Amino acid sequence: MKKLLSGNEAFARGAWEAGAKVVSGYPGTPSTEILENISKDYKADIYCEWAPNEKVAFEVAAGAALTGVRTMTTMKHVGLNVAADPLMTLAYVGTVGGFIALVADDPGMNSSQNEQDTRQFARFAKVPVFEPSDSAEAVAFVKYAYEISEKFSTPVIMRSTTTVSHSRGVVALSDREVKNEAGQFEKDPPRFVPIPAWGRKMRVRLEDRLDALKKEASQSPVNQIFWKNRRLGIITSGISSQYVQEVFPEASVLKLGWSFPFPDDLIREFAAGVENLLVVEELEDFLEEHVRALGISCLGKKIGEEKLVPNIGELNVDVLLKVRAKLPKEFLGDSAAVPQTDSAAAEKAGSDLPALPMRPPVLCPGCPHRGIFHALGKFDVVVTGDIGCYSLGVAPPLSRMDTILCMGGGISLAHGMHCAQNNRKVVGIVGDSTFFHSGMTGLLDISYNKGASVIIVLDNRTTAMTGHQDNPGTGKTITGEETKAVSIAEVGKVLGIDHIAEVQPRDLRNTAKVLKEAIESDESWLIVSKTPCPLAEKKMPGKPLKIDPGRCKRCGACIKLGCPGIEKSGDIIHVNPLLCAGCTLCAQVCPVKAFESTAGEDLYGNNK
Repeated sequence: MKKLLSGNEAFARGAWEAGAKVVSGYPGTPSTEILENISKDYKADIYCEWAPNEKVAFEVAAGAALTGVRTMTTMKHVGLNVAADPLMTLAYVGTVGGFIALVADDPGMNSSQNEQDTRQFARFAKVPVFEPSDSAEAVAFVKYAYEISEKFSTPVIMRSTTTVSHSRGVVALSDREVKNEAGQFEKDPPRFVPIPAWGRKMRVRLEDRLDALKKEASQSPVNQIFWKNRRLGIITSGISSQYVQEVFPEASVLKLGWSFPFPDDLIREFAAGVENLLVVEELEDFLEEHVRALGISCLGKKIGEEKLVPNIGELNVDVLLKVRAKLPKEFLGDSAAVPQTDSAAAEKAGSDLPALPMRPPVLCPGCPHRGIFHALGKFDVVVTGDIGCYSLGVAPPLSRMDTILCMGGGISLAHGMHCAQNNRKVVGIVGDSTFFHSGMTGLLDISYNKGASVIIVLDNRTTAMTGHQDNPGTGKTITGEETKAVSIAEVGKVLGIDHIAEVQPRDLRNTAKVLKEAIESDESWLIVSKTPCPLAEKKMPGKPLKIDPGRCKRCGACIKLGCPGIEKSGDIIHVNPLLCAGCTLCAQVCPVKAFESTAGEDLYGNNK
C-alpha cells in the first residue's frame, strides 16, 4: 500500500516499521510533528514522551539503546546544542540497540533564531549522518540508519530540513519488524564507563570505527552516482539533490544520502569521471571543503571572489538557476539550454501583479502576554527575553524586549546584567515550557548568588509556539494521560526565591502594581503570569467589544496594545468583531471609557 506522507510523518512511520521501542524528544519546529505522529498513530508499540529538554531526551533514548532496543530522539538544530554533551560521550561509549538522533535544520530561519548545519556536529562527534531528500527516503533511511548503528555500535544522526520535514511525498508502506521487544542491559564497565583508563581505549576504538564507516559509506546504496553528460559533475546531498536534478538535468550527479564519514573512494571515482565539478549543498561548505582537501578542484560557494552557491538560507530552483547562469561556459557547453521550471514560469506570469503587503507576525488577539508587555511599558527597565511566541513582544508598538539569546537565557542574562551593576533594573522573561527546559537552573543561580533580578514566567499552560504541546506544568503527557502538574511558583520557592507572586495579566491594574513592587525591591522576585493561551483552549476570553464613536477621542491608547482586532481607517478607530477575543485590555487602557461589550456587559462598573 502507498500513502502520501509529510517528511515528519514518514520519519515516524520509519521508526515504527524499523521496530523502534522508545522515542523521546523536545518540540521544536520543524521537527515537532515526528513525535506527535508517533504518539498518535504508533503509541501502542512505541513508548514516547516529551522530555523537559533535548539533553534529557537524548539521554533517555541513549539509556534505552544500551539495553538493546531501537530508540530515537527528536529535536531541531538548536536543540542539538543542548544535547551536545551526551552526544560527544555516547560516540565513545557506543550503543547496543540502534540509536538515531533525528535533527531538523532550519535553513532560512523560518522559525529559529539562527541557522546551523548539523553535519558539523556529526564531524565533531565522529558519528555518521544521513540526509534523506524526500518522504520515501525518510522511511528507508531510518531503517538503514538503524542497521548501520547496530552494525558499528554507534549513534547516528538523521539530518532533516524544513523542506524535507514539511513536504509531502508518496511512500510505500511496510509491516513492522521488531528486533528486540524488551531491553536487557548486560553489565560491562570497560565498555560503558568512560573513566579515563577505559575512555582512552574508547577513543582509539572511535577512530577505528570511523575508518570502517568510511569504507562502508563508499559502498553504501544510499550514496549513488547518476552518470549523464560528463562535461559537468555535481556532488550534492539531501534536499539539494532534488533541485539539482531539476535545474541541471543534463549533469552527472553524485547524490550523498550518507554524507559523513565522507565516502572518499566514491568521491574520487566520481571526480575522475567528469571534466568539471560543482558542489551544491545547503548552508556550510561541508562537502566542498573535504573535496578540496582530497586535492580535487571544484566550484562551490564561490567562483573566484564572487559568491556562487549561497551559504545563507534555503536553496531552491530559482537560486540554482542563478548559480547555473554564473557557471563558466565550459561547465555546460554551447548546447545547454536553461530549463524552464514551473517556478520560473509562475514568476514570469505574475511579474505584472502588485507585490503583496508585508504582514509581520503579531501576538494573537486575546494573547495573555500582551498584558504583561503593556504593563512593563510603564517602567524604565531592561527586559531580557527568550525563545517563544512572546518573542514578538520586541515588535512595535509594545517594544518591550531588549535581548534574545537562547532558551533559558532570559533568566541568566538578567542575572548577568545585574552582576555588571547595570544602571537600570533588569527584568527577565521566559515561557512556562522554557522555564522547565532550562530556566530553573538560571533561577537557582540567582537565588544561590544573591541576585536581585525580577523574573517573569509567562505561563500560558502550553508550549504555544511549536503548536500547543504539553509540558511538565500542564498535567498531561504527550499521549493525553493525566500526570502531575508541576507548579512554577512552588519550584521557585524550593529554589530559594522568597518573593513570588502570581498575576492574571489581563488585569492590568494589579499586574502593574505587582511589577512596581518587584522592580522597586532590592531582592529577587519571581512573577508567574498565569493565563491559558486561548488558541490552546479553543475558547476566547470574552465576547467581542465595540467602540462608541461619540466617546472615542482617537487618542490611540488602544492602538498601542498592538492588537490585530483594533483597526484604524483614516482617523477612525474601530474593533473588527471577527478578530476581537474580548480580553478587555483595550477597555482598560481607554482614558475615556469608549469601549462597549456586544454582550451588554458593564466593562467599567469596577472602575467608577
